Amino acid sequence: MYNKVVMDHFKNPRNVGEMENPDAVGEVGNPLCGDMMHIYLKVKDDKIDDISFQTFGCGSAIAVSSMLTEMAKGKSLEEAKKLSNQDIADALEGLPKNKMHCSNLGADALHQAIQDYEARRDGVSLKEPEPKRKEIHEHGEGGNCYCPYCNVELDEDSPTFCTACQSDLGEEH
Repeated sequence: MYNKVVMDHFKNPRNVGEMENPDAVGEVGNPLCGDMMHIYLKVKDDKIDDISFQTFGCGSAIAVSSMLTEMAKGKSLEEAKKLSNQDIADALEGLPKNKMHCSNLGADALHQAIQDYEARRDGVSLKEPEPKRKEIHEHGEGGNCYCPYCNVELDEDSPTFCTACQSDLGEEH
């Protein structure tokens, strides 16, 4: 069940649509659920002057995209780089556990758009994207292990891979 904030951003998305002549574009997708997200940026004086999105996916992915644009607009690039998937989920007052992977898409698309902007600004060709960000791993009550990307409880038999969001956690927990 979605809360009122998520439903509001799903039913009345902010900053939706493809942007003409953006300064940067971030594009991510999740093959597990089929969601696809594009973030478009206009940057002025190293601040996000305008931002919009096109998202093809579930209600959570659309709500995440909408909230992300609200959170990032007007921020400096350095401030926007610090926005995390958990920040977006918190601003939405929570997402169902099986939809937390959608908040990854938002943060990852924004970070990719910023990387694209900086590369264009510096005249650098982006051949390969930066490695996936690493979130801080935490254990819940009773020592249960949770994925730092989507907050789903990990299988004790496979603590280095999250089947919910397909993230390789890389280290034994």
